[in-house]
Amino acid sequence: MNNKVVTITLNPALDLTGSLNTLNTGSVSLVNRSDFHAAGKGVNVAKVLSDLGAQVTVTGFLGEDNQELFCQLFEQINANDHFVRVKGSTRINVKLVEQDGTVSDINFPGVAVDAQAIEAFEKTLETLCQQHEYFVFAGSLPQGVTPEQCAQWIEFLQQRGKKVLFDSSRAALKAGLSATPWLIKPNDEELAEFIGRDINTRQEIIEVAEELSRTGIENVVVSLGAKGVMWLNQSEWLSAQPPKMEVVSTVGAGDTLVAGMCWGHMQQMDNPQLLQFATALSAMAVSQVGVGINDLSALQQLINKTELNPISSLDDE
Repeated sequence: MNNKVVTITLNPALDLTGSLNTLNTGSVSLVNRSDFHAAGKGVNVAKVLSDLGAQVTVTGFLGEDNQELFCQLFEQINANDHFVRVKGSTRINVKLVEQDGTVSDINFPGVAVDAQAIEAFEKTLETLCQQHEYFVFAGSLPQGVTPEQCAQWIEFLQQRGKKVLFDSSRAALKAGLSATPWLIKPNDEELAEFIGRDINTRQEIIEVAEELSRTGIENVVVSLGAKGVMWLNQSEWLSAQPPKMEVVSTVGAGDTLVAGMCWGHMQQMDNPQLLQFATALSAMAVSQVGVGINDLSALQQLINKTELNPISSLDDE
């Protein structure tokens, strides 16, 4: 079994999450509960993987002026810290969670990354390449990193036989897909954005995913929120439906799904078991604030209640 994994967060963030009854735009809103923690998609994936038992190495770009919460988290989850430090402060992202489950994200721009930092990161990748098989690229790009550079890094790893799990959006997603990562995890909105038109049926999701699969992407995992997960693996479709959850916050549910898919592959689970596990893990994430696994027995109960269905390409619901 392989327990070593690298998560790459090019544009991490300190997440300030506030829970409130309703957001009054244009006037004062009172927050009932707040939480401030080190995050970013790849950092979230690292935390979940560490809770599952993985030996995690983290890298990317980190502002040197406010790195304390990141350093504390990496120590807490026993992660090997290979982040390249850059001048300035890592951004703060504000997430406002309303009582009805609506989340408003206010994402600030990240630190500016210069040529020197990029060179240091590329050297880090080369070094980590020697002892790791699994690499998770997750999140947006900071100023100074182009979508093309991101695609080149994915290609660099893929050419060396590494398994790259890629989760991003907009221009970074588009460029990254051209490097044929081993696994991608768009949600239905990101898929629609990628093809430039609305997606309204499962059949349309199937068609777009199969088109992506034909380019050489081995695993296309589509997250549909409360409607579960669809997974195309080398022309075999599976879908999983978790039980109805009491939603506290959907922040980090997608990152948890990526972590579950990664861990399941690392543990060589068979596909049905793997999808059931990753879907249940992601469903559990919406019942809490912040990512991580607090209760393994609750997870097992959720796995047992997660339904699996094969999908044929002719399905239309």
